[in-house]
Amino acid sequence: MTITIQPGLSADQLDKVNGSATTTMVKRTLLVIAVAALYGLHQDFWFWRTAHPLVFGFIPIGLFYHACFSVAASLLMWLLVKFAWPSHLEEEIEGHSSQEDAAH
Repeated sequence: MTITIQPGLSADQLDKVNGSATTTMVKRTLLVIAVAALYGLHQDFWFWRTAHPLVFGFIPIGLFYHACFSVAASLLMWLLVKFAWPSHLEEEIEGHSSQEDAAH
């Protein structure tokens, strides 16, 4: 954890800056753990040898597991885009495109 010290900021403003850094670090750590957990859960060797029990009476358990895994992977990707997307890269590209538009 890094603590930011900037002259001229009040104690409340420093708490907001430092709290934001801590929150970001916690979010990233949780996302890394979620990716690792999902990776581990993808190796579903426990349902390879059997098609029973049937879920809803007709879906083999392995197929149902992979359907649930796909939903979980989609939700995790949404969380990664929402909280870990490198927005500075988009800002850089938008800056270049606006400069090119101004040149024309």
